[in-house]
Amino acid sequence: MTDIDITLLEELADSWDEIRENYQDSSNDQYDKAVGDCAARLAADPVGGSASVWTLGLVVMAPYLTWLPGEGVVPHAMEALKAVDTALREQPCAHESHPYASHDSGDDMYLAEQLTQLADDTAEWNEDRPRDEWRCPRNVAGFARIAMDIVEPGSVTDVPPRLPMEARDTMETLTALLHGYPKPWTDIYEEISSQARGLSGADPEYRPGHLLIVRAVTWYAVSGMVRTKSVLDDLVDAVERTLTHFADAACGHDRHAKLPDSGPAAVELGVMLSSPGGRGVYELSHREGRVPPLEKVVCPVFMTEIAEESLRVLRERREELFGHRDTSHADAEYLRADGRLEIEKIVERLDYKGWNEKYADDLGLWAARRYGRADERERPVLLLTAHRTMKISYPSPPRSVVRGVLATMRAIAAAPRPPKCRHEDGHPTAEYAELRSGLPHFYAPEEFPPAGEQRSAEAWTCPRFAGAVAEECMRDLDEYEGEYEDEVDS
Repeated sequence: MTDIDITLLEELADSWDEIRENYQDSSNDQYDKAVGDCAARLAADPVGGSASVWTLGLVVMAPYLTWLPGEGVVPHAMEALKAVDTALREQPCAHESHPYASHDSGDDMYLAEQLTQLADDTAEWNEDRPRDEWRCPRNVAGFARIAMDIVEPGSVTDVPPRLPMEARDTMETLTALLHGYPKPWTDIYEEISSQARGLSGADPEYRPGHLLIVRAVTWYAVSGMVRTKSVLDDLVDAVERTLTHFADAACGHDRHAKLPDSGPAAVELGVMLSSPGGRGVYELSHREGRVPPLEKVVCPVFMTEIAEESLRVLRERREELFGHRDTSHADAEYLRADGRLEIEKIVERLDYKGWNEKYADDLGLWAARRYGRADERERPVLLLTAHRTMKISYPSPPRSVVRGVLATMRAIAAAPRPPKCRHEDGHPTAEYAELRSGLPHFYAPEEFPPAGEQRSAEAWTCPRFAGAVAEECMRDLDEYEGEYEDEVDS
């Protein structure tokens, strides 16, 4: 039992746990004072009966020391922890093992609650290991080394492996991004590019881990969510450089490991394999039979395959998103043998349905490119097709599509228009309910009889109608084009 007042200890434990939960609060004077006070009490009596309390307090607050504490706070805490380790680690004891030897980062959140139970022999004790093992000098020294390892990863030995705090922050940031809910302060483009730089500068031992991170963020980068070509350029360059390191790869494996096929899970594996502590955690999981052998995951032949596949995807999508998008294949899909439009198929793909998202970009760009050489009967179909598909495109039309469709829409909007319409009925709407039956009947009335009252052909071909549709589409696409700043045509 310690000589600390239990009520005071409960207050201290709560304040320490608050620091653990909010450790990313940089240079917080209140937090600095709490760490400094705890370290001073430990340094004053590293072999005293309360050493376990102050040591565990520093373990709880250690994540804050990896962020940006005030000047001198880290050295003060590290000196106190080293003093405890030096004084207690060789103390005699009759225990075969100690709690610190099986303590991992997931257990940190319970330490503050355990402190009062540890200090008060009359309190309920819910731990598997007895109090005397927790209070044992060698256990206290072990936890001091755990705290030092949190603050300075790899600075001590004989402690359970754990993921460095910096790696944990990276993992949390990237998994949030890949789940589609990035943290509010995340600079998405910089975060992805920083992973490319991490791969380019990685030490050989940790290169596979960084490659697996890039593999994971590549899926996001090519999804259409990234609107800056330089981000994909950074990833391509990093993977190209990486492949040169695996040029002489060879292995004797019959098969390699199965990697995660979801972005968040894939990035977690990559981050884990990018540091000594993370690799230690992985090896521990392997010994427990939960993951495949590390050598089958980081095999250079396997990494070559991963790099080549990532590079293929990056290059192809970079060209689709930012280069010249080839839509010649659409002729076979949307034109009949006689050269007329496959009007039914086109109209079906103008409905706001999830399955039409995959057709939208190519169909819209193809329609915009064909517009200039189309006849009067085709042009309203192509105009409305380009307009509608830009709304269906998900997550939004890529740069190559935006530029092509905008060029056509600007030309249409700039064309002369009569001051008044020459038809008596109103213009069609761009809503699917009208397009579904109205557009096929207008384009091929001999094939598609009218379904109810229909617009006149003059209403569909009216220059004022075309100009209004083009202007609406331009308003939408101008917003997207503004997101492609400082990009040069490929």
